[in-house]
Amino acid sequence: MQAFIAGGDKALRGAVEGAEDSMKNGSQILARAGVTKRDVVVGIAASGTTPYVLGAIAWAKRRGCVTVGITSNGKSPLARAVKIAITPQTGPEPISGSTRMKAGTSQKMVLNMLSTASMVRLGRVYDNWMMRVSLTNQKLRERGARILQEVAGVSASAAEHALSQSGHDMPAAFVMLKTGAAASDARTRLKAAQGNVRQAIRMQNGQRRQGSRNRGK
Repeated sequence: MQAFIAGGDKALRGAVEGAEDSMKNGSQILARAGVTKRDVVVGIAASGTTPYVLGAIAWAKRRGCVTVGITSNGKSPLARAVKIAITPQTGPEPISGSTRMKAGTSQKMVLNMLSTASMVRLGRVYDNWMMRVSLTNQKLRERGARILQEVAGVSASAAEHALSQSGHDMPAAFVMLKTGAAASDARTRLKAAQGNVRQAIRMQNGQRRQGSRNRGK
């Protein structure tokens, strides 16, 4: 997933005047990012009229991408331009002239749903457990170990041992606990499954069953 904003990252902390008024800038950013027809491009604009977003969507359509628009104006150019329009009807803002309250909040909720659904479909979630926790500090390492304990039904020491053996690679540790595979085999299966933990487990278990049948012949 890649995210782009008119004016670049510095626009997250301060105004970059006029940056969103250029359709060309919107198309150029996608071209530089190497977007292809295999990608989904989501345009976000509360009013549905932002030139930067419309330029990006127009470029994406020419490229053959699936296009999605998130806007609070269901009759806007953005809503009409995209294949899938998501248009929460938030009504007038409490403070006139602002879209940072109801419209902005609704957009964040929609994006949370899209990103969560994407992670589920990509196999980064097992049942209702996150499998891609970045174990970058003590708190997150403890969280990762607790998740492994509960989802794999193992002791704290077994979860911590698997994390240690996998180099604190949580998906690999989970595949190890569920299948009995070594760390190197777990990583190989995950790579073959493109990171999908459920598929990696099926692949490992399928290989074990095939080996058992071969030994029985």
